[in-house]
Amino acid sequence: MTVRTTAGTPDLSSKDPNWWRQAVIYQIYPRSFADADGDGLGDLRGITQRLTHLAALGVDALWLSPFYPSELADGGYDVADHRDVDPRLGTLADFDAMVAEAHRLGLKVVVDLVPNHTSHRHAWFQEALHAGPGSPARDRYVFRDGRGERGELPPTDWQSVFGGSAWKRVPDGQWYLHLFAPEQPDLNWENEQVRADFRTTLRFWSDRGVDGFRVDVAHALVKDLTEPLRDLGAPELSSEAALAEFPPGTHPFYDRDEVHEVYRDWRKILDAYTPPRTAVAEAWVPGARRVLYARPDELGQAFNFEYLQARWDAEELRRIITVSLADARAAGASATWVLSNHDVVRHASRLVLPPDTDTDAWLLSGGAAPAVDAAAGLRRARAATLLMLALPGSAYVYQGEELGLPEVADLPTEVLQDPIWEQTGHVRKGRDGCRVPLPWTTDGPSYGFGAGAGWLPQPPGFAAYAVQAQDGVEGSTLELYRTALRLRRKLLDGESLTWAEDVPPGVLQFDRSDGWRCAANLSDTPVDLPAGEVLLCSAPLEDGRMGPDTTVWLGR
Repeated sequence: MTVRTTAGTPDLSSKDPNWWRQAVIYQIYPRSFADADGDGLGDLRGITQRLTHLAALGVDALWLSPFYPSELADGGYDVADHRDVDPRLGTLADFDAMVAEAHRLGLKVVVDLVPNHTSHRHAWFQEALHAGPGSPARDRYVFRDGRGERGELPPTDWQSVFGGSAWKRVPDGQWYLHLFAPEQPDLNWENEQVRADFRTTLRFWSDRGVDGFRVDVAHALVKDLTEPLRDLGAPELSSEAALAEFPPGTHPFYDRDEVHEVYRDWRKILDAYTPPRTAVAEAWVPGARRVLYARPDELGQAFNFEYLQARWDAEELRRIITVSLADARAAGASATWVLSNHDVVRHASRLVLPPDTDTDAWLLSGGAAPAVDAAAGLRRARAATLLMLALPGSAYVYQGEELGLPEVADLPTEVLQDPIWEQTGHVRKGRDGCRVPLPWTTDGPSYGFGAGAGWLPQPPGFAAYAVQAQDGVEGSTLELYRTALRLRRKLLDGESLTWAEDVPPGVLQFDRSDGWRCAANLSDTPVDLPAGEVLLCSAPLEDGRMGPDTTVWLGR
């Protein structure tokens, strides 16, 4: 086995290679975490300066959303160079310093990898534009002639995730595929140069001390490009939700069986390091298919989006938790749990919206239709957090949820940056509301995010959520997270649970094999506490009983 280390980076080979199985990983959206140079955009030096916050919080690792060179056509996921740092965010030396400081503090580092597409500014794509039809440079992407008498129609009826056709025409008449923004041309994973380049990228960051990778759009790399390309017949069949309409593994561009060859190849590279580098798939596919990405000879883990999308309903959550644990066990992986990320409405707001709420319409209303009770949302978010952290497996925490941040739904449309807003003709507001810069202090032009205003405006109410406002304050959401993570580290031993059957309606209760239990009251009436010593509550008990939207951890 080859052991690779980088000068200045601690050798982690003595650490538990299975650290990821029940880790808590904190997602950083770099442009919104901390701004060290005062230009309004978060950066790597800002992250390094704030790593003590993560160490004090008690997480095991940080996951860095894209920090690569990008024009920000899709918040950094339009990557112009997969092996460099955007100069607005820093340098490779800044990255190395951040990794070294994280490791000094006992934190692992996971980085985002974006293999489905590049930026249209990537050197390869610029070469393809100049090389012309039929060139080797164009074969790295998916270029096709159009239909119609003069090739004026797209090659197929495939639709972009962000709205509209998934094809864009170039001046010489050909069209290229972009499943996301037009500035994000899809790579052709049938091309060996593409595969070889990402092997190089995996080694590049692993050699710099990175401990793992989060794989963006892991289910879309390999497409059926046999001629003639097939139409789908309806726009909705271009979405991940349409996978059920196709035999498993046969959709033209999502979740094809052949994609697993790529990850088996990657696993050989990741396992060549000591300890092996970890990986987690972002794969928006049904659970039975998702766990294929999590097999030990592939990526090892996959995000559990059923859990993220679940209603605040005891019966639904119990079903999803049970199936998720069984699926992960069958794959030889550990389960993953997540409540918020950079793509969804923050759960402190989302969990109190009526179940049938169209979140796009809610965002368009500025969060006014329906109005959200912030106090009720925070109470439910705290209960959801303790429930998630009690489950066996890995928990992914999105920056700011430890502060109880709500969605900023009323951002003025003139400040929106998400390409969804323009590509949908102003029908969908997009994801900027969960990407608003973090508040660190109770005053200042950006509440401590930087010396000046941030790239998205923060609402005045953010002052009450700031780290400074909650640090050391008994009962604050920040202190709840710190206490929960400290307890969790002591309590976890084993990856199973046993459900309690004789519980009131709306209550979830389970025992952990490691000698403690969790009870969550999702109903609207108080219920009696189970037996055991109370270790932690998401909300004060009501005359010794669990009130609505309350989770309690108990020793047995």
